[in-house]
Amino acid sequence: MSRTPAFPPAFQTAPPKASPRASLSLAVVAVPALLAVTAMLPACSADESARHDFTKQQITMFREQVLPILEDNCLKCHSGEHPKGELNMTTREGFLKGGESGPAVDLENHEDSYVINAVRYEGLDMPPSGPLSPQNVKIIESWVQQGLPWPADLHEIEFEAEAGPPQVTAENRQFWSFQPVRDVAVPDVENAGHNAIDAFIRHRLSDRGLTVSPPAAPEELVRRMHYDLLGLPPSPEFVAAWSKKIDAGGTLDQQAVAALTDELLASPHYGEQWGRHWLDLVRYAETNSYERDGAKPHVWRYRDYVIDAFNSDKPYSQFIIEQLAGDELDEVTADSMVATGFYRLGRWDDEPADPALAFYDDIDDIVTTTSQTFLGLTVNCARCHDHKIDPIPQRDYYRMVAFFRNVRRYGVRGHDSVLDASVAEIDRPADAKVYEAAMTRYNNDTRDAKDRMAKIEKLVWDDLQEVEKEDFQYDMNKLPILQKRVGTLLNDRQFNNFRNQFNRLKQLQSKKPTGLASALCVKEDIRGNKPTHILTRGNPHAAAEEVTPGFPAILSPPKPVIPQPADGAKTSGRRRVLAEWIASGDNPLTARVMVNRIWQFHFGRGIVRTSSDFGFQGTKPTHPKLLDWLAAEFVKSGWSVKAMHRLIMSSAAYQMSSRPSEQAWAVDPTNNLFWRFDMRRLSAEEVRDTILWVNNTLNSEKMYGPSIYTDIPDAVKAGQSRPGSGWGRSSPEDETRRSIYIHVKRSLLDPLIESFDFADTDQTCPVRFVTTQPTQALSMMNSEFILQQAEKFAAYVATEQTDGAAQVQFALARAMQRQPTNTEIQRGLDLIASLKENDGMNHQDALKYLCLVALNLNELMYLD
Repeated sequence: MSRTPAFPPAFQTAPPKASPRASLSLAVVAVPALLAVTAMLPACSADESARHDFTKQQITMFREQVLPILEDNCLKCHSGEHPKGELNMTTREGFLKGGESGPAVDLENHEDSYVINAVRYEGLDMPPSGPLSPQNVKIIESWVQQGLPWPADLHEIEFEAEAGPPQVTAENRQFWSFQPVRDVAVPDVENAGHNAIDAFIRHRLSDRGLTVSPPAAPEELVRRMHYDLLGLPPSPEFVAAWSKKIDAGGTLDQQAVAALTDELLASPHYGEQWGRHWLDLVRYAETNSYERDGAKPHVWRYRDYVIDAFNSDKPYSQFIIEQLAGDELDEVTADSMVATGFYRLGRWDDEPADPALAFYDDIDDIVTTTSQTFLGLTVNCARCHDHKIDPIPQRDYYRMVAFFRNVRRYGVRGHDSVLDASVAEIDRPADAKVYEAAMTRYNNDTRDAKDRMAKIEKLVWDDLQEVEKEDFQYDMNKLPILQKRVGTLLNDRQFNNFRNQFNRLKQLQSKKPTGLASALCVKEDIRGNKPTHILTRGNPHAAAEEVTPGFPAILSPPKPVIPQPADGAKTSGRRRVLAEWIASGDNPLTARVMVNRIWQFHFGRGIVRTSSDFGFQGTKPTHPKLLDWLAAEFVKSGWSVKAMHRLIMSSAAYQMSSRPSEQAWAVDPTNNLFWRFDMRRLSAEEVRDTILWVNNTLNSEKMYGPSIYTDIPDAVKAGQSRPGSGWGRSSPEDETRRSIYIHVKRSLLDPLIESFDFADTDQTCPVRFVTTQPTQALSMMNSEFILQQAEKFAAYVATEQTDGAAQVQFALARAMQRQPTNTEIQRGLDLIASLKENDGMNHQDALKYLCLVALNLNELMYLD
């Protein structure tokens, strides 16, 4: 759900047409302050109003021009039994009588009518969301000047307001996701499967008269598990060996399945695969977007932190707290500081037209990502008004903003400001080469500054008194001593040059390399602990009620206890309060949302399909009891993600075949009940990594560190405002590293990765699109990249096998991770023979095109 813009578009310039009955099209709140300033106006009696004799043209103007303006902008608040400020605008008498403070219209001195002053935005602002169009202002002015023409047959405007947004009520608190996670009894079913997951699944299926699909073939299951946990293809030998262990004569050996699960979870490549899922959720990118799209310094450390967190099975609760408040912990570590790079992953406008709006846009990005990723709530939809779908008032949005109110912006334009606002040293040694280069740069720069200063000092040295010479050895004394010589021995330009170099030297010395690594992280400005206000319609220049930090009321949360920062504190401590509430086992959403995501990345969709929206607009869980049972188990496991993998992958539900059943297909074609395993296409990263693995060029051993650059064609770079800017060259060895290490530049993505539906980096991305489009086929058949990879594949095949049939067998086995059949081998031989005979190719060229075909096989691209 997209939020309403902070500044609404211009109102219509043509008079609105009449409507047969009043209907609210713009839910704009009238300003109560309008009523407070009308006390001095004389009241007009009903007898006086009855004396007006309005013309037909005046009545037509009211119906066709005035009435729609009132409907759209005033009557939501100023109608009904309890109009705001007791000002009822549904009758002419109501305008003249006024409200708590007297009439709002002066029929004798029209220009003094506060209704006119309000719509003109002269001291009063009505409507507060933005001024009416000049033409509509003139309509109101003319109507007042004519004496408020009103049809004699219209005693009262019949106004029926639209239903307001959901409220925080006891009834709404009963919504499934707002309730505490329950201890759920495992249903008693026949043939319950391997574990409790199967009991829940089969119980639902039995209600519909359906049964589960049979187990997947061992070869299919091994490949499925390998890709799910590592994102890489298994070798044909690996598949064959583990298939033999798992195959129990028509069933699957569960001890062997568990052993394979443990082996895969122990691989360092597990963190690369599941870390990438998390990076989607936190809108990970390494540049700032907008025109310059500059690089974020040291941001790759956050990516490495995430990979390590999954590999080490860091408790999810700790994972949350470190990202939201790693700098506010009792024991701040290098990891916890790096984790706060979470705040710096979004877009950054380095030259905003409205700095105040840009600040709140940045905070909104944090609120959006935090609430959707951790809580599955679209709290951001309440930025400009109460949430239209969920019971989240605007007040609750700004109470959440208050937790982040002191977070400094990423920077202001200029690299040094970013270093000051968003980069800190961490307790971790810097890379030796990086430190050596930094020290060389530091020494050269300080030497240059001192040399420039010395040239100017030399001009005055002979003029100094002995006491001044003694003082001159201290840098702090040099400026006042030199300033005395301006106009005699020094001119203004020379003195200013010295002062500039003096300040430059001080800055260099304050940032002398320490040998410690630097990381992109969060920093706060807690001077005065800035207050947070509700912003009318999201307008940063229309501050209203002040609010304090608080949790969404619909979740029945405890009242946050906000600490008082100690003297010299660098943070407010507020974010830690929020983080600990989110990471609590008592939070009704956190565990549910995360286990649903784990399920989604195993099964292709979550138990709740809208995995970042557990509100009224989201889809309800297909298996609510299973979701609660999994959430409870997650907390009991110590928030262990790996424990959830073991639980899910040991279920018969996960181990099912993807082949359809006619009966089940007819009843449940979308597989809501999980009667089979859904086939899926490889992700963008899996496609590229698989291609490189198949042709034996993938550099999977090298992990972590600064990101790498792939070879992007100049034609693609030409789409940038500054073609090629910010895209470097990596060594051939680095170019073939895993795709998670590719530099993520918001304005320039690797073409193959982008065409296969890479994550949206501008906002949290809970589910990637899976499209089928021409650019994918073109990339896989005729791009420079794929032709190069096919040629390398053919060269690899030729070094491993010399016989034609053996080459075909080897190539197909690498592509499909299984041994091909004799029929498949013969088709490959026929293709090579055809290319030689009909196209005049030599054997190696023909083999290249066989390899190209192999890289495009559905069996390579899809996972059963």
